Amino acid sequence: METMTSILTSQQAMDLENKYGAHNYHPLPVVLDRGEGVFVWDLEGNKYFDFLSSYSAVNQGHCHPKIVSALTEQAQILTLTSRAFYNSVLGEFEKYATEYFGFDKILPMNTGAEAVETAIKLVRKWGYEKKGIAENQAKIIFCENNFHGRTVTIVSVSNDPDARNNFGPFTPGLVSIPYNDIEALEKELEDKNVCAFIVEPIQGEAGVFVPDAGYLPKALELCKAKNVLFVADEVQTGIARTGKLLACDHENVKPDVLILGKAISGGVFPVSAVFANNEIMEVIKPGEHGSTFGGNPLACKVAMAALDVVKDEDLANKAEQLGAHLRAQLEGLDSPLIKLVRGKGLLNAIVIDDAPDSKTAWNICVRLKENGLLAKPTHGNIIRFAPPLVITQSQIDECVTIIGNVLAEF
Repeated sequence: METMTSILTSQQAMDLENKYGAHNYHPLPVVLDRGEGVFVWDLEGNKYFDFLSSYSAVNQGHCHPKIVSALTEQAQILTLTSRAFYNSVLGEFEKYATEYFGFDKILPMNTGAEAVETAIKLVRKWGYEKKGIAENQAKIIFCENNFHGRTVTIVSVSNDPDARNNFGPFTPGLVSIPYNDIEALEKELEDKNVCAFIVEPIQGEAGVFVPDAGYLPKALELCKAKNVLFVADEVQTGIARTGKLLACDHENVKPDVLILGKAISGGVFPVSAVFANNEIMEVIKPGEHGSTFGGNPLACKVAMAALDVVKDEDLANKAEQLGAHLRAQLEGLDSPLIKLVRGKGLLNAIVIDDAPDSKTAWNICVRLKENGLLAKPTHGNIIRFAPPLVITQSQIDECVTIIGNVLAEF
């Protein structure tokens, strides 16, 4: 019997999604059916360079054989027990991951948004039980233009109208300050009820906004002086994407709490995690937080394989070197449309010299797709370029040629 995908056209697949699925995304008009390494193919067999990497979830490349093998082998043995029981893989994974990232404890979850929610609960509880904040008075500082997910808690501190409008009432106890602004942070930290500062080392969804050198170390120093937890959301920037294992590593910043997701599983299975040392993590007791799927055997095996690949293939160093090459090549295009090239490692973006409400960046991405390269605009006039870290220099050069040719058309 033929599967539905074997007889569908791309248009039919898009029509099905449009008719039966909620309209909470606005995808580029391409239907992907297969992936391998840096490439994906649509239903008609057209081949594309993936320059988004599933928002940095497939840093190790599509369907990496080592990660897929870990999934399929474990899937035939045991997939889920819930945390009502111990399982034979979780402890192994917890030891592996905590040693890998240098923390005492890990709390495994499934998605990045869940991990952020976990961190919020953790730092609030720490604030009450360790710092001595009065009941229900804890405050957490976030930054404007953040992207930590789309739960009600997080959109409570978002300044994106699409994320906020008609989703209130919002969660109290969350305050927002400008990103990359030490004075604003210092002022907010004067409040003795602040328990944590949650920040992206590089703001990805905001258009790959890289803070000034020294911002993160100074922020950590200020937090420590006020007995406030410094929490790094590295869901998108972590796992070698920016040229180091973690983006915080560029300035030797060790967060009190680390949030990971996406590429911790290489895009093969939903895995996320919150890391902290004992003094912080011990405030969570049985029954106070959890997830049926968090820490399941499949997730644990997949994550260990995915992290093995990062080390075995030296992906952080590859991202560092190839990212510098990519930015130099993009700057060399000398296109009047490119207002700015920015990024770190292989998390990069071009700012199109155009108003954010224009369709130019979208139209450029559509033309890129028609020329064999997939990218997506963010904030209207910014296009992210974040290929899998297994890409080669010659492939980057080929992609820059495609980008240059398309920009010339505009």
